[in-house]
Amino acid sequence: MEYRYLGRSGLKVSAITMGTMTFGGGGAFAAAGTTQLAEARRFIDLCIDSGVNLLDTANMYSGGLSEEIIGDALGGKRKGDVLIASKVRMRVGDGPNDEGLSRYHIIRECERSLKRLKTDVIDIYYLHEWDGRTPLEETMSALDTLVGQGKVRYIGCSNFSAWHMMKALGVSDRNSWPRFVTQQIHYTLEAREAEYELVPVSVDQGLGILVWSPIAGGLLSGKYRRGQLTSRQSKGWKEPPIRDENRLWDIVDVLAEIAAARNVSGAQIALAWLLGRPGVTSLVVGGNSEAQFHDNVAAVQLQLTPEERGRLDVVSAPPLLYPYWHQHATARRRFGPADFDLGAVGKVGAGPKQD
Repeated sequence: MEYRYLGRSGLKVSAITMGTMTFGGGGAFAAAGTTQLAEARRFIDLCIDSGVNLLDTANMYSGGLSEEIIGDALGGKRKGDVLIASKVRMRVGDGPNDEGLSRYHIIRECERSLKRLKTDVIDIYYLHEWDGRTPLEETMSALDTLVGQGKVRYIGCSNFSAWHMMKALGVSDRNSWPRFVTQQIHYTLEAREAEYELVPVSVDQGLGILVWSPIAGGLLSGKYRRGQLTSRQSKGWKEPPIRDENRLWDIVDVLAEIAAARNVSGAQIALAWLLGRPGVTSLVVGGNSEAQFHDNVAAVQLQLTPEERGRLDVVSAPPLLYPYWHQHATARRRFGPADFDLGAVGKVGAGPKQD
């Protein structure tokens, strides 16, 4: 296993994080998976034995069942150096304060998560989504309280826009409160929108990037081809949205060719590509079988050649939206380390142009 620093923090996390959204199978989450306690124990032990040191969950996954199963599987005792990440923001009940990022909701939900997880501290606590109704001073102050009480070690955000993130970082800096050390985002070969703003702001501000659904809910596993879609999307799961199905299958075609030549799964190719992107710290992978976890963890050892990366970069290249086409045409000679050169299609890393 490879371990990477989480942003500018001193915390090292495994390049693969174990995702547990499939634990519990409550409500709409049944479309993603229905893993129960006995099986969850096997999966967790398998991942820890493979060197994975971070488990990722959220208070709203299957109405809290995911956290409960983790707590029961670990038996209230941390195994080795295993870390736990959870999240807060989404609706968890019918009450007027059962969602959002108010001080009330954050502190209450953190305490509930700790109880379900059977632990005294959450290692990484994410704001799961933006809340435009609660002042950021209230939100970040609540996180400062939890860190000060020893209930949370590090904080992060998920699914924020770049301006949301920068505003929150500004509030933290102004008040000497804890800063985000990471963000958890959707970023795949098929969905590279994060390269416009979210990846550059992470590099510039020193945030680690954890990627959720890095094989797009199975679409980039190589198991599904044109006209053969039977992944969780076919069962009503809406994430991620596919806006151009022909482009998706063009990407899968190249992915499958490289995988066949390497005698590995398409999932390993998709994961290895992500692990080589700027700013990426760890990939959150789930699974409904031991074979899936074994296969995903193996991607850490896979090194793509420049030619293979180039083929994947070209077929998945995002369009140059404004102002990026203008910057590409006029400013590339003075790009800095955080400027993501979207015009450098086919170049390893697609980083800044250095002249």
